[in-house]
Amino acid sequence: MATKEIIRRVEFLRKELDRLNYEYYVLNNPTVDDFVYDRLMAELLETEQLNPELQSSESPTVRIGNDITKEFIQVKHKYPMLSLNNTYSKKEIEEFDTRVKKETGTDAVEYVCELKFDGTAIGLTYLNGTLFRAVTRGDGEQGDDVTANVRTIKSIPLKLRGTDYPQEFEIRGEIFMPLASFDRLNGERSDRGHTPFANPRNAAAGTLKMQDSAEVAKRGLDCFLYFISGEHLPFDNHFDNLQKALSWGFKISPNMQKCYSIDDIIKFLTYWDIERKNLPYDTDGAVIKVNSYALQNSMGLRAKSPRWAVAYKFKAEQAYTPLLSVDYQVGRTGAITPVANLQPVQLSGTTVKRASLHNAEQIELHDIHTGDTVIVEKGGEIIPKIVGVDKTKRKIDSKPLVYVVDCPVCGTKLVKLQGEAKHYCPNDSGCAPQILGKIEHFIGRRAMNIEGIGEETADLMFEKQLIHNVADLYDLTKDQIVRLDRMGDRSADNIIEGIKKSKEAPFPRVLFALGIRYVGETTAKKIATAFRSLEAVKNASMDELLQVDEVGERIAQSIIQYFADNRNLEILERLKNAGLNFEMTTDDAQVVLSNKLKGKNIVVSGNFSRSRDELKQLIEQHGGKNVSGVSSSTDYLIAGDKMGPAKLQKAEKLGIKIIGEQDFMDIIKG
Repeated sequence: MATKEIIRRVEFLRKELDRLNYEYYVLNNPTVDDFVYDRLMAELLETEQLNPELQSSESPTVRIGNDITKEFIQVKHKYPMLSLNNTYSKKEIEEFDTRVKKETGTDAVEYVCELKFDGTAIGLTYLNGTLFRAVTRGDGEQGDDVTANVRTIKSIPLKLRGTDYPQEFEIRGEIFMPLASFDRLNGERSDRGHTPFANPRNAAAGTLKMQDSAEVAKRGLDCFLYFISGEHLPFDNHFDNLQKALSWGFKISPNMQKCYSIDDIIKFLTYWDIERKNLPYDTDGAVIKVNSYALQNSMGLRAKSPRWAVAYKFKAEQAYTPLLSVDYQVGRTGAITPVANLQPVQLSGTTVKRASLHNAEQIELHDIHTGDTVIVEKGGEIIPKIVGVDKTKRKIDSKPLVYVVDCPVCGTKLVKLQGEAKHYCPNDSGCAPQILGKIEHFIGRRAMNIEGIGEETADLMFEKQLIHNVADLYDLTKDQIVRLDRMGDRSADNIIEGIKKSKEAPFPRVLFALGIRYVGETTAKKIATAFRSLEAVKNASMDELLQVDEVGERIAQSIIQYFADNRNLEILERLKNAGLNFEMTTDDAQVVLSNKLKGKNIVVSGNFSRSRDELKQLIEQHGGKNVSGVSSSTDYLIAGDKMGPAKLQKAEKLGIKIIGEQDFMDIIKG
């Protein structure tokens, strides 16, 4: 039992270390050297180990992390984590300013301009001044609980300073990896023979999802906070609340600025487009927000983004470097992607060695020769792209790059379909990258959602020949799984349970999971609704398939080809025997609410307060038909924000009735 003296010493050490962390990681103004800090931390850690009853989730020692492996659980966001609409020109920013003033009815709009950090979004919930939970963006509605890993990030306070914070609130920001940490980490990976991370953003995202928080602690993640949600906030505007959050111990970007006019905004963007290159971390743009909460509320939200904020993307950086060779990668659908191997060059703070060449047409368009000095651009892509050639440096005897004619993996002769830019390997049932791609697609969250199996685990199972196709997943045993590297009993049990649970997936998701080329999630749902069973889809003729909304000749032909392959039929028979749903059930059926739109062809275009999928579902539930293009047979065009001008002009020319979202809701409500 700890004595009063030990308890007082622990309390002193925690307060002192919290103060030193704040000075070093938030204020960037350390007042003691590393030796003093390390000595205090070592004393606190030893005291807590000798007195386990004094251990606390608020202690600075949790910054060290531990090696306990745990599965991340999904947590629903109290406030949806929306994304931002992107803009790429000053003109678009001017249009945003015009729209804001029009919608708010005032020219006296105050903006806040902030840098857009290139990392991974996080939401931090605080209860009574203590970090309660940290959740990733996920799909915007729910994300992964990564609290244990976030506790290791020293710029994120475990306990807030002062007393004037709300009892409960959420603050959001971006977890990123500083360039110094990134270079150190990649150096260590290279020394151990591991593949370096492509960029700091990937490194940050991968680190945050690690199961070992002790390893997370070593990697040097950082975090800027930029948005507060909750009730009883101190001020009625964004800027002042963030300044107050700084006093609570949060790391707020010092480069945030109030702007009172479009000229102020343009000056901010112009300055940081150049100055960002001198920052110790990556930025890929800026964010412009309406400052007043009252004006924000009056403007409201779109389905996936706020109307009162917009992101501005800085122009992509370019570099010149020699082309050494070209590799050809095979994707899940058999699409061939040429990737250039380059003489390493610095670009946007990272070393670039590979870049996408897209397809044969792009290679021909840029007239790329072997040994050319190429122009590489990086605009947020994981793999940068080649956008041109410096022909002044071309050698006289150089020859045009010749595109491959055979699959680089299985040797099958490549095909190029009419209207397609890419070449394809047609051996979709016998080409290893395609088979593995189908497995990865099958287990995905939007498909069968097999919990416990990520892409890395699926790749390992395929490599060890435990699975050769998606049907083999349902024959796996626990004994087979536990033999895999770093796979314990608990993980194996989770995988077996995840496979079992996946059998409950409804027929539309099963159809999507099969990975039939061109059959996306929405199309699979429409086909499943139209035919009701996989057997009916298999036996459908070209004409019958073409009757389904959004199914054209290319999709119909792909479906027919899929069911004509005996290898696919064998896999389907095994999946059926495993218990997957190959028929629509009553629960899957489309709910019919009325016939108010019966016989009506309706086009939905633009951004709305609700998602377009929701509007389309309402159209079907009230007897209408969704069509993708405006024609003489169109009855209504539901026009939203930022819809394409071509559709609007065509609708006006044809005399199609153009209605808004509220008009549509009034129609179906009668």
